Amino acid sequence: MIVAGSSLERIGRLTLKVLDEVGQLALLVAAMGRNVLSRPWAFRLHFKQMEEVGTKSIPVVLITGLSTGMVLALQSYTGFQRFRAESLVGTVVALSMTRELGPVLTGLMVAGRAGAAMAAELGTMRVTEQIDALASMGVNPVKYLVFPRFVAGVMMLPILTVLADWIGIVGGYVVSVRLLDVNSTVYIRRTLDYLEVNDVYGGLLKAVIFGGIISLISCHRGFTAGGGAEGVGQATTGAVVTSCVLILISDYFLTALLY
Repeated sequence: MIVAGSSLERIGRLTLKVLDEVGQLALLVAAMGRNVLSRPWAFRLHFKQMEEVGTKSIPVVLITGLSTGMVLALQSYTGFQRFRAESLVGTVVALSMTRELGPVLTGLMVAGRAGAAMAAELGTMRVTEQIDALASMGVNPVKYLVFPRFVAGVMMLPILTVLADWIGIVGGYVVSVRLLDVNSTVYIRRTLDYLEVNDVYGGLLKAVIFGGIISLISCHRGFTAGGGAEGVGQATTGAVVTSCVLILISDYFLTALLY
């Protein structure tokens, strides 16, 4: 009975913690909604965050997309060779990159780079009372700190996903045609025959949602950080882990709805 009681107590505490997190996120979204149309609009902050989230993430996204496309081509060719279906390698690479691997891997990479930076920066501002100082001066911290990061995440993730899709397909082409002697014309024709516009749009919609998840979770963790340097580290780790888990979970449901 004691063991069962302690287990129920742990489950209850975990449930309350999850509900508290969801409630705080809902309040953060509501606060952004109240201030989205209010002036002044700090476009300079938006462009700065777009640079932080988008421009500075380009190298890691390109490397990830290129390696993924090349490895996918190698693995697909090895498997399809057993069924004499080598001509479908281009189709598999294109569909896999645009539907799943492009948006998901881009989201995971951006969560590890830009999401961690958001949580660490805001967490440092929280523990050093800079956020409280902004509020005392009449500056809305949500509009000044959170909303530009949210906009940057939602706008830049689709662009980064397009880059990852493109470089992944190019990498698959190079490996298939130059290394595995797949016919170039057949590779391109098969890719164009089976790749549809909806496949690309579905991947971009996923990227928009993943960008929102990364921004909201990272900003929330940073805003609620406490306990000095240790608290900032925990907030940063929690932001990356939670963002990655939510990206993977939401990807399943989005795939079920879209395809």
